[in-house]
Parts: sequence; C-alpha cells; structure tokens
Amino acid sequence: MNANQKPGLFTAIAVMTLTSGIVNLFWGFIASLTALGTIVGVVCLPVTILPTILGIFEIIYAAKLLSAQPQPVQPSQPIAVFEILSFLFGNVFSMVVGILALVFYNDVAVRDYFAQLNGAMPSTPVAAPPAPVTLPEPPAPVIEEPAAPELPQTEETPEKPKRIRKVAK
Repeated sequence: MNANQKPGLFTAIAVMTLTSGIVNLFWGFIASLTALGTIVGVVCLPVTILPTILGIFEIIYAAKLLSAQPQPVQPSQPIAVFEILSFLFGNVFSMVVGILALVFYNDVAVRDYFAQLNGAMPSTPVAAPPAPVTLPEPPAPVIEEPAAPELPQTEETPEKPKRIRKVAK
C-alpha cells in the first residue's frame, strides 16, 4: 500500500460516519418537531435534541477524515459509542454504524494510518534493527561468613516445687 493512500476501511468509517451524521441530524429535527406537538413533548424537548447534536459532531469528524489534506485526528471511540446508544432513540442505522466503526478502528491498516496521520510510529514496523548482543557479567563471588555453632535447645519443663511438710508438734 502506498504511504499516502487511505485504507478502504478508513474511507468506509468516514463515509458511514457522515451518513450516520446526516441521518441523526434529520432524526433529531423530526423528533424535536414531533415533541413540540404535545405539552409533555415540550418538557422532553432537550432529550430530542441529543441526536441532532450527535449528528453535528459526526459530520464534523467525517469531514476531517474525508479532507483532501490529511489532518491529525484520532479514532473517535466516544462518537462510535454514542452512535450505538442512539438505538435508545429508535435509530438502528446509527447503532450498526457505531458497531462497525469500533470494529474497523481495531484493524491493523486503520491503526497504522491513524498513527501515520498523527506522526507516531505504526504498530507493525517494516524492519526493526536487531538489538545489540551484550554478554552477561560474571556473577560476583559469594562470601559466606562462618556461622556461630548452634547449641541444641531442649525444652525443659519447669518442675513442680516440692512441698515441705511441717511436722505438727
């Protein structure tokens, strides 16, 4: 693979995130408009705005990934997790995109491309130079000090003192 060429899974992540962002944007607008139709929905309006906010973040992240001039960007696992959690709003498409994004982030080619974008070393080096061979140092001589002779210790049980009888007079 050419060093400047994007891996296919990297492009797939970017396109899926962009599509999920657009879907979440419309999903949030429709949920917000529906919520405005009821009195209870007006109270729940902040909850219905959450997919819209996620959609905006997804579109910004996907634009960074798809840009012609590569920008330093890290894999965004939080966006993928929020995409998975979007099934709570009934958006199964974003849930599938989030799961696939997490799986694709773990691909070796994708991790290496992210590392290249960020100026880090790839996880699979092309050829590593062999480590220099070093000989182990001889062990230091062990000097043992003479041990003091141990006296055998026996457990002596104290004898009962003998009672002296007094003779009655």
